[in-house]
Amino acid sequence: MSTTGLYGTYGGRYVPETLIPALDELDAGWREAQADAAFAAELDELGRTFAGRPTPLTRAERFAPQKRLYLKREDLLHTGAHKLNNALGQAVLARRLGKRRIVAETGAGQHGVATATVCARFGFDCVVYMGEEDMRRQRPNVERMRLLGAEVRPVDFGTRTLKEATSEAIRDWIGNVETTHYLIGSCVGPAPYPEIVRELQSVIGRESREQLVAAEGRLPEAVVACVGGGSNAIGMFAGFVDDADVQLVGVEAAGAASLGTGHAAVLHGARSSVLADDDGQIADAHSISAGLDYPGVGPEHAWLRDSGRATYVGATDDEAIAAFRELARTEGIVPALEPSHALARARELDAELILVCLSGRGDKDLAEVLAQR
Repeated sequence: MSTTGLYGTYGGRYVPETLIPALDELDAGWREAQADAAFAAELDELGRTFAGRPTPLTRAERFAPQKRLYLKREDLLHTGAHKLNNALGQAVLARRLGKRRIVAETGAGQHGVATATVCARFGFDCVVYMGEEDMRRQRPNVERMRLLGAEVRPVDFGTRTLKEATSEAIRDWIGNVETTHYLIGSCVGPAPYPEIVRELQSVIGRESREQLVAAEGRLPEAVVACVGGGSNAIGMFAGFVDDADVQLVGVEAAGAASLGTGHAAVLHGARSSVLADDDGQIADAHSISAGLDYPGVGPEHAWLRDSGRATYVGATDDEAIAAFRELARTEGIVPALEPSHALARARELDAELILVCLSGRGDKDLAEVLAQR
């Protein structure tokens, strides 16, 4: 964990001066909350009574008959994905800071749904920015957000996906910083956001570590998670990063492989590994999965890659769709397209006991997958 906002040469704050006081306020509030046992107790209570924690482990025996492959079932969390862990924590933090208006960005829509859900729970005003292309791909989640009382603002420029939605959310925050908390959905952005999101998602790694040891009597040989911005992966990895014998494997979309093919640059307030040209201009990303369709990644992931502690590989759209369909047929579980990328690579690993973060369910992706026939 970084307390300086830096992970090696990555991270930091690259933002307009108008945001520095807000980030300082957020950092101070976060430090105070971490030191307050009541904050942890409230999150634990909300996790158990509202979100549905702990989520179970499921062994995928027919999907991976030659392995002992377990799924961490974040798809069973309330709202259908891991995003609620972070949204709940940041909502409680925003309330402590006296902020009653929340802005957020979303790609696949699951972070938007989680944000709208916690705003309904706490009585906050909620604005979610979403690219028009992602609104087309994720129509059910758009309707869920609206049902929950959120205003969904379409973004109609650029690739009309997550990158542009994030830019618009930041612009809103700059203009309304006194009353508004920006609820970032992944482990990206200026410090202290990458640390906050990591710590709020680390419940995934803590739970799954305990559960797997109870089931198998030992730690996994490999832990696998999909990586877009990287929040589910950094939360899962947090439970095992100090165990040198456990492989950490992140799986990116082949068309959005900022760790595999990118280089150091600044995007949305932090320095990380980014898809960009030689002049530093941000390149377009592509993935059938709206949640992975982002040209950057959290700075801690870039540091884990450079240090050699984690390995990052890619999976194509076709490979993800095949894994999506196969898990449904063999295990009766319909995964989101995001973790389908992790499933596509997991069985190839030189490991027998494997833990995969199933970060979300696939209701939102059915139309997109069926359209590929």
